[in-house]
Parts: sequence; C-alpha cells; structure tokens
Amino acid sequence: MAKYFPTLQAINRAKLTINEVLSGTPLAENLNLSEQFQARVMLKREDLQLVRSYKIRGAFNKIRSLSPEQLKNGIVCASAGNHAQGVAYSSYKLGTQAKIYMPTTTPKQKIKQVQMFGREFVEIVLCGDTYDQASAEALKDCEQNGKTFIHPFDDPLIIEGQATVALEIIQDSTCQIDYLFVPIGGGGLIAGVGSYFKQVSPNTKIIGVEPAGAPSMSASLKKGELVKLENIDKFVDGAAVQRVGELPFQICQEIIDDVVLVPEGRICTKILELYNRDAIVVEPAGALSIAALDYYADKIKGKNVVCIVSGSNNDITRTEEIKERSMLFEGLKHYFMIRFPQRAGALRDFLDNVLGPNDDITHFEYSKKTNREKGPAFVGIELSDKKDLEGLLLRMTEHGFVYEYINDKPDLFQYLI
Repeated sequence: MAKYFPTLQAINRAKLTINEVLSGTPLAENLNLSEQFQARVMLKREDLQLVRSYKIRGAFNKIRSLSPEQLKNGIVCASAGNHAQGVAYSSYKLGTQAKIYMPTTTPKQKIKQVQMFGREFVEIVLCGDTYDQASAEALKDCEQNGKTFIHPFDDPLIIEGQATVALEIIQDSTCQIDYLFVPIGGGGLIAGVGSYFKQVSPNTKIIGVEPAGAPSMSASLKKGELVKLENIDKFVDGAAVQRVGELPFQICQEIIDDVVLVPEGRICTKILELYNRDAIVVEPAGALSIAALDYYADKIKGKNVVCIVSGSNNDITRTEEIKERSMLFEGLKHYFMIRFPQRAGALRDFLDNVLGPNDDITHFEYSKKTNREKGPAFVGIELSDKKDLEGLLLRMTEHGFVYEYINDKPDLFQYLI
C-alpha cells in the first residue's frame, strides 16, 4: 500500500474550498530581521488570519467535506486553542454542533475566542493537562455518540488545508526561497507546507522548529519511528504535544531538512522583540520560526528566507511570565537565598556595597515569618548586563553575605517562583 503524500491537485482543491470563508494572508519582508541577519527575511503572517492562526484552513477543509448526515450528528475535536477556534468558526458557518475538548492549561483568552467564534454551535469541555489527554476524552465521546472527530493534524484533509499556506507563499513570492522555517506541533502544518514546496520548489530548505521542552518530532525522526514523550513543557501551548501524528511523521521523514529546538526562554525574548520593534503580537508558537533564525544566522546570510508566523492568540495575562522567562534565559534575572550577617545595618551594607549601580532588587521576602533577623531572605535581582553577575557574586562574598544561587536548582526554583 502506497504511503500518503499530499498532491498538488489535492492542495489546489483545498484552496478552492477554503476560499469560501477566508482570503490569503500577506507575505511581507521584515526590515528589522532582514538587517539583523543580513538576509531578505519575509514573514507569512498567519497571525492575521480570520481566527488569528492558520488552523482555520485545515479545519474548514475537513468539515466542509462531511456528508449532511455527519454534519447533523455533530463533530468533536481536541485542541489547545487554535484548532478549536478553526473548528468553532467552521461549525458556525456550516451549521453543525461542535463539542470541543481543551486541556485545563489552555489560556482563558483562547477559550473565550472559541466560544465567540462558534457561538451557539459550540460546547467546550476542559479536561486533562495536555492536548493528548484531552484528545483521549474526545475520541471516547466520538465512539459513544457516533460523532465525527476532527483531528488537528493527523488527517489528509487537514494537512492539505494547511498546505495552502505554501501555495500562497509561492504565489506571492518574487524570488526563489532558499530557506523556509516552519513551527512544529503535531506536524500538520510542516507536512502540508513541506510537501507542496518539495514538489514546486525542491531546492528550498525546509527547517522545522520545535520548543526545546516538547521535541516530539525531533525525537521521532532521530529514532526512525514515532516516539511519545512522557513529560513536556506545556508553555508553548500551540506546539506542545507528546506525540506527533502518524501521517505528518511519514511525510516529514521525506521533506524535512533539519529540525531546530528553541529554548522556551529564547521564544519569550522573541515575543517581546516582535512586539517592541515591529508591533507584532504573537503567541509562543507563533514566535518559534523567527526564534530559530539565531541558530541559522551564518547559513541564511544573503539568502531569501520565509518564516511562518503561525498565530497570535496570546493571553495578555501571560505577559509577566513571558518577561520573566525571557530575562532568566538572557541571564538578566537571578534569584538567591541570602543569609544576612547578624549585625546592624547589614541590609544597608548590601544595598550600598553589594548591588551594582545598575542592579535592581525585584523581589525580597524573608523565609521566616517570625524572628526574621535570623532567617535567610529570598532575593530576586535584575541586571542590566548579564556580565555583571560575576561582580555581584564577588561582592557578596567579600562583604560576608552567605548565599545559595537558586536559578540552577530547578525543583527549588519552581517551588519559590
């Protein structure tokens, strides 16, 4: 039996189908990134999509293919947010009831968006801590009630719908594209986009990008078979899956040239840079492809590069966490347990003689609620330059401050922060 591989005909057919509900998104050169990397860096702005991510493409392409009877029985999906919004809007446009299972960790902003797009046609069920757990419950619902499951990435019609992103890139590009950076969650986007490029622009290098805390595609490609990760960092909720799809994995074995793993902290830095420099608001998964450019800086110099900005459904309440993760990664935020010397004026001595002129205390908490003068303090210090840490540590020792560095103790750090 021949392996499934998206054909150009199927992708063109998907484009005609989704034209019913949406138009294409822009492919625009980003001057800041182009100057930074000495390349022509273009962004495919799927964050400007109708539901603020590319997921509407595959969702509508799949749901539009269902029979009247299937639509009458209703549909079910599992999603961390963006696929759910695509399914919700599609169910509203096609008049079918959708039951959407979402992890309990899904940002509230995405939950509200799903309800808004689906209106009276959507019922939301929160369960499990990961997409995989929510998906298991959704599949049970389908089996028990005869509904149709709309998979977020492991379905030919979903993959072909996502592949229309590539069709638009090729149509709108005025040059040969040397590198294409694509975020990876379950693999549906890169499977679709990569398959189209390999048929139309075979010399383009397809670079997949995963969060370092959820490298399910990378692990599977290295082993040559599907791997389910036991533990993942769920911060990049749009790309944090324990296991990629079977169909995407088969396709990616043929079309991916490399996979870059980007630490969550660097992703946070990129989110803030895009907002401050370009007024572009992206979610963590949406920043993945751009964050990977740092790892390819030498290779892309002088080249034509496209990064797919996959989505902008970011919850504003996560801003402080994003800033914190970014500063920790950049070496600008440091936490200590400090035992102050038992003498009068010790705190003033710390402020005057230990802190550098550009250092700032951002957190100070005694570890004991009573008899505080004999207990250590938990202190957070922000630096203006990561190189200042060495001097800070030296001055603490010179002035008799006994300390324990918390940043490199993950279990204790998670408890205290």
